[in-house]
Amino acid sequence: MGVKPDSSMANTIIRNLFDEWNQALQTGDPKQVTALYENHAIFLPTLSNQVRHNRNEIEDYFVYFLSRGPRGQINESNIRIFGDIAVNSGVYTFTFKDGTSIPARFTFIYRWNEKRWMIVEHHSSIRPE
Repeated sequence: MGVKPDSSMANTIIRNLFDEWNQALQTGDPKQVTALYENHAIFLPTLSNQVRHNRNEIEDYFVYFLSRGPRGQINESNIRIFGDIAVNSGVYTFTFKDGTSIPARFTFIYRWNEKRWMIVEHHSSIRPE
């Protein structure tokens, strides 16, 4: 999404980045998902205890995760923009092709790279009871 971070539509653009990420999940192609992350992004995934430190490690996680057929839906979103950095945090639910679902907390941190917003950090954890 190539719109400068100082745009008056920045909140909408950041909100739409989740839709872009979720659509990448729907392709089933881990490379399409990881293309949205900076090369040395950090990812704390929902269904793994291993911290992922770069695109290769992140892609490895998505090979497994995408095999479950996830579809995400945001239940609560809180967006804050600080110049070239944007944060979207809240709660989302993943529904899988087997009919199970997992509510999770999330934080996406994006950085504007003069062309588009890229994920530099992503935390997703199952909500405690």
